[in-house]
Amino acid sequence: MDSLSGFIVFVRVAETRSFVAAARGLGVSASAVGKRVARLEERLGVRLFHRSTRSITLTAEGALFLERSRRILGEIEATELELSQGRDVPRGKLRVSLPQVSSLVLPVLADFMADYPEIELELVFTDRVVDVIEEGFDAVLRTGQPADSRLSARRLGDFRFRLVGAPDYFARHGVPERPADLAQHRCLHYRFPSSGKLEEWPLRRSPGEPAAQIPRAMVCNNIEARLCFALRGHGIAYLPDFAFPGLLESGQLRSVLDDCVLGENSLYMLWPSGRQVAPKLRVFIDYLDQRIFPADAPA
Repeated sequence: MDSLSGFIVFVRVAETRSFVAAARGLGVSASAVGKRVARLEERLGVRLFHRSTRSITLTAEGALFLERSRRILGEIEATELELSQGRDVPRGKLRVSLPQVSSLVLPVLADFMADYPEIELELVFTDRVVDVIEEGFDAVLRTGQPADSRLSARRLGDFRFRLVGAPDYFARHGVPERPADLAQHRCLHYRFPSSGKLEEWPLRRSPGEPAAQIPRAMVCNNIEARLCFALRGHGIAYLPDFAFPGLLESGQLRSVLDDCVLGENSLYMLWPSGRQVAPKLRVFIDYLDQRIFPADAPA
């Protein structure tokens, strides 16, 4: 049992990169956490962390030990859940990585919390492609076709992109009739945080027609900012249709060049394969599958 607690303390320190934060989460003192890690390093005969006055980082041995520790703790938790799932409601901590599409998922996640109060959600919103297994996530929500053979996947639904702006913007600046007309408009762009590249606006062109020149009136790294600026009449944004439910029907937004916009994608839930799906994860996957794109049938 003492060894097991060492695994738990070590993993928490490795995830938070802080003895203080780990101690806070475990409900003990920072000195107790430091001593527990020191005893673990002494028993293993290796240094697990590089320590400085400003930060701590994993050594190569620490990174290997983190992978094995997560696997051990995950198997213990899965076994406990397997033995108790016949009589217990879904419960426990669920660590999930999600893209920065809060307008799509936050209402569903809030309802999930209300319906499953015994499940503790730890939500990490990032557009970085996380390593589900290495970073200890139970599941990730991700766009695009899955490519990692270590993961199981369920397609939650499909979406398309549109070019949208406020009616008063088009009243002032005119409505683009063809992609080349965008050169005369204020355009609201997205920059990928991981690569620093601007998101392309894939537009249909005739043979030999040059790519449309798309000016930059604003660049940011989230959906909500571009939607807000578009609604306030500051330009045209290239957005997934789930970002503005009902706003086209209500007349608050207008879409343009629909026949020219080519962007489509799918949303998937991914989780580590090769193990029994814990009840907390199973109900989470089913819940999002039924509610995020309720009109879509599962793949």
